[in-house]
Amino acid sequence: MAAVDSFYLLYREIARSCNCYMEALALVGAWYTARKSITVICDFYSLVRLHFIPRLGSRPDLIKQYGRWAVVSGATDGIGKAYAEELANHGLNIILISQEEEKLRAVAQHIADTYRVETVVMVVDFSKGREIYASIREALKDIDIGILVNDMGAFYPYPQYFTQLPENTLWDIVNVNIAAASLMVHIVLPGMVERKKGAIVTVSSGSCCKPTPQLAAFSASKAYLDHFSRALQYEYASKGIFVQSLIPFYVTTSVTAPGSFLRRCPWLAPSPRVYAQHAVSTLGISRRTTGYWSHSIQFLFAQYMPEWLWVWGANLLHRSLRKEALSHQA
Repeated sequence: MAAVDSFYLLYREIARSCNCYMEALALVGAWYTARKSITVICDFYSLVRLHFIPRLGSRPDLIKQYGRWAVVSGATDGIGKAYAEELANHGLNIILISQEEEKLRAVAQHIADTYRVETVVMVVDFSKGREIYASIREALKDIDIGILVNDMGAFYPYPQYFTQLPENTLWDIVNVNIAAASLMVHIVLPGMVERKKGAIVTVSSGSCCKPTPQLAAFSASKAYLDHFSRALQYEYASKGIFVQSLIPFYVTTSVTAPGSFLRRCPWLAPSPRVYAQHAVSTLGISRRTTGYWSHSIQFLFAQYMPEWLWVWGANLLHRSLRKEALSHQA
């Protein structure tokens, strides 16, 4: 009995001496919980403010804000084509750039007929390197470009390990994803600075959030575009230039298999047209955005997710996409 009493007294002494530490830990826990709660509330408010409220009001006058002409690269398919159509829907004349002449002219004719705007076609293969930019600079020198959309892109044929990637694909990723976006900005930005207005939208990718296995070179190139755009915004915001890093996650395209996971989840992977309608509404509001509400939720999960979990999820998804791609090739 004496032993029990002694243990009880010892326990009380230890509890008394540790009481201040317990209170301190409780305060730390309360502060951490409050901070995370405030962050979640602010993120939710930003989501609503960016993706829903602008669509309730009248459409912004993009011509007045930025100028009458827009240049859209990668304009024959996917987000680039849909973005060009949405800008034309706002009344802007469109200069479309891509390497596939037949498809490019068809898209230009469709936009001109549908939206009653002027269109100009420039057939350019950005994988050719430095020699192509002199002709682009010459063609654009007398046009007041209000908006530049960099959506040219070189992709993996499907997710795969780095050593399995052809060397030509690696060079395309460097020349198209990195060099082309940088040099297109270098061509149009001086005119925007002179007029003290303009917008530059560079399409990055959700894979830039964290290291993405089986898309190593592609995700690294998109991380460059994200940092490049954010740095330009700090450099040129005071000169009246709006620079946006657009970070889409998956969208469905013409090459997406009809029965694939992405086709079955349209809220997760919208069509390019739906995505572009939402993305254009964020112009002038957010300098770094996913462009679509469900992509913003995915982005928040990616931000707070441990890197090992992101890698595990990426491997799981890419294994499925690779299997689909290989089965269609067969």
